Amino acid sequence: MMFLFIILILVALVIIPNIRVVPQAKAYVIERLGSYYTTWQNGLHVKIPFIDRVSRQVTLKEIVKDFDPQPVITKDNVTMQIDTVVYFQITDPKLYTYGVDQPISAIENLTATTLRNIIGELELDQTLTSRDIINSKMRSILDEATDSWGIKVNRVELKNIFPPREIQEAMEKQMRAERERRESILKAEGEKRSSILIAEGEKESAILRAEAEKQSQIKKAEGEAEAILKIKQAEAEGIELIKKAGADEKVIALKSLEALSTLADGNSTKIIVPSDLSNIATLGTTVKEMLKNDK
Repeated sequence: MMFLFIILILVALVIIPNIRVVPQAKAYVIERLGSYYTTWQNGLHVKIPFIDRVSRQVTLKEIVKDFDPQPVITKDNVTMQIDTVVYFQITDPKLYTYGVDQPISAIENLTATTLRNIIGELELDQTLTSRDIINSKMRSILDEATDSWGIKVNRVELKNIFPPREIQEAMEKQMRAERERRESILKAEGEKRSSILIAEGEKESAILRAEAEKQSQIKKAEGEAEAILKIKQAEAEGIELIKKAGADEKVIALKSLEALSTLADGNSTKIIVPSDLSNIATLGTTVKEMLKNDK
């Protein structure tokens, strides 16, 4: 009985360590007697003691590697430092394990040589303004080269570009000059716009003043015409009232005397008075003729 218990303990000590649970997004490469046997995906697995072994645990997640800056020379012989970031994913754990020794270092070296080849065909200005083109070319080349390693390159980015110090200073001076030029243009355009607005304002003001003066003259003329019309209407109404009242020659003579008194206040120097006051009704006609002669 004791012997059986000891055997059970030994079996448990041998079997339990060989029970493995592969987590999500992981893969285990299994060798049997030194040769590739299978790849375990996520789940529960049991390997044969002393025969099977886990050669490599591989992550299936996307991996991001930020490589150190690399010296590169442009087509116009400008040396600069460029660091890159590579996003890749292991698609075949077997090829990744047996396809290349130290795959991360291999990707770094391949990235450096590919970058030098691409930058060597571009001038400095093209290098600074063509990041998308460089990224696309590098991704295509790296993805094709690493396919036999079980690696898929999803994206390549130029993180930083460090031109020589003298080039940076020249670029900064150029940018300052460009900003000053734009500032001068904007200032000149603002002054031009301001002058145009002032001129347009003065023009509109002059037009409004002329229009106001015109309206004033029209209103004044209309007022004078209306006043004359009122006077004439009043005179006509007065004559009409006299006619309706049946005024006799004495009333007419009295009105003629009133007119005579008004003329006496004027500039006339000659006044003719009839000897017969009974004929004073003819005075109006005489006064009218005197006014015509004075004129």
